Amino acid sequence: NGPGIPAERLPALFDRFYRVDAARSADSDDDDLAASGSGLGLSIVAGIIQLHGGQVHVTSQPGQGTAFEIKLPLVSVA
Repeated sequence: NGPGIPAERLPALFDRFYRVDAARSADSDDDDLAASGSGLGLSIVAGIIQLHGGQVHVTSQPGQGTAFEIKLPLVSVA
């Protein structure tokens, strides 16, 4: 649940330094933890998942929330 992300912003969501809400900045007076940061988190997550041969997908509905789906290949251990 949460505010969700507008559809036009989803394609750039995993780009380095991308921030959905430009009003959220490190200098924000808002006490919300999400207001601080550099916009690197999702880029790092996507990179790690891709290095492991996986995929990450996001779906979002403004006003309802956002869901992330991570798929990683199954590796058998001998």
